[in-house]
Amino acid sequence: MIARGALDAAVKGTSAATASEISLHLFFAAEVFAANTSLRRAITDPSREISAKKSLINDLFGKKIGKEAIALITDLAALRWSLTKDLIYVLEQLAIEAEASAANINNELDRVEEELFIASRTFTSSTDLRSALVGGASSQVKVALVHELLSKNAASSTVKLVGALVAQRRGRSIEAAFADYLFGLANRRNRLIAVVRTAAPISAAQQTRLARALEKQVGQPIRVNIQVDPSIVGGVSVKFADELIDASISNRLAQAGRALAGKN
Repeated sequence: MIARGALDAAVKGTSAATASEISLHLFFAAEVFAANTSLRRAITDPSREISAKKSLINDLFGKKIGKEAIALITDLAALRWSLTKDLIYVLEQLAIEAEASAANINNELDRVEEELFIASRTFTSSTDLRSALVGGASSQVKVALVHELLSKNAASSTVKLVGALVAQRRGRSIEAAFADYLFGLANRRNRLIAVVRTAAPISAAQQTRLARALEKQVGQPIRVNIQVDPSIVGGVSVKFADELIDASISNRLAQAGRALAGKN
């Protein structure tokens, strides 16, 4: 997904506060577009010049959200869309992942994912809570209830995500909304895990150096999962987000074989 690459760049090297602010602004944009079909059509219209879309985005959001979120929305406007409503879903997913990045910077991503799962079970199994969150009360009242229930024990990212969920349910069941949010958290976690294949176990010091090198490249804490695979013979293969860096001996031999075959 091209949009995730743009989000990667937006949160690279930022603070947790900045990543969380990007999330807040993307949630706001999603709400604006959800409430106005004509605006969605204007932004997703493939026949409309991108310069006109940029002007519209700046007019809509220039004084309300930060430059990082505006840049992300502009990137989305340049894409081709099958359905205008997909814009809302993508903005929401990026907002969730931006908050997940804030949690990751605070080394709380696993905690937030677990807390959101527990919240989904608690809120969907309680008749009283379900009624309070899906009933006719205002969004402000629902968000206040979430803060009252969660703020004392849960991570701030968890509170923000559940608050956004109940404020912008958009006709979804509470179960479907939680599933979408958990999906977004899982996507961000998967982009922050490096799967490293080696022919033999590597030392803790080597693993630490590798993690630091990747963190410098990404600008965020990452997790390194080591997989020992004797079939690669030697060297190392690193799969990270959408990239594969294969410096294994087996891959080099395969490349050499293909090169020789091409010369014959």
